[in-house]
Amino acid sequence: MTAGLDGDAAAHAALLRALVPLLRSFFRRRMRGDEDIEDLVQETLIAIHTKRGTYDRDRPFTAWLYAVARYRLIDHLRRRRVSVPIEEVEAILITEGFEEAVTARVDVDRLLSGLSDKQARAIRDTHLEGLSVAEAAEGARIGQSDVKVSVHRGLKALAARLRGHE
Repeated sequence: MTAGLDGDAAAHAALLRALVPLLRSFFRRRMRGDEDIEDLVQETLIAIHTKRGTYDRDRPFTAWLYAVARYRLIDHLRRRRVSVPIEEVEAILITEGFEEAVTARVDVDRLLSGLSDKQARAIRDTHLEGLSVAEAAEGARIGQSDVKVSVHRGLKALAARLRGHE
C-alpha cells in the first residue's frame, strides 16, 4: 500500500490483485448467498483505490482495509434493504477488538505461507473457512484422505515451527 501511495503503479496493481481472495473470504463469511460477493469485492477495490489517500501509514493496513470492506457491506445491505437478525449485527459491525482480529489473521496467513500450497489450502479451507473435509476435497479436486493428511502434516509442521524446531 505504501509503495502505491508513493507512486508505484505496479505495486498498487499487485496489492489490488492480492486483496481479491481476502475480500472474497471476508464477504463470504458475512453473506448468506454468493450472488453479490463479486460485486462487493469490486466495489471495495474501487473504494480502496479512490480512498487510498485516507490511509494512515502509521496504522496497520489490514485494519483500514477491513473497515472499508465493512462499510461497503453496510451500504450494500442498506441498498438491498436486507434486515439482519440482531444476533448477527455484532459480527457485521464489530469494532472493538477488530484490529487485533485482523492482526491475528495476518499472523495466521504468515504462518500458513511457510507450508506447501496444498497443506495451507487444506488448513485454511477446513479450519478457517469452516468447510467440511468433503467440501475442501471437492474444491481442491483431491481426495478426502489427501485433505486429511495435508491438514495433519501441515498442523504438525506448524506446531514444530512454533516450538522452535524448524
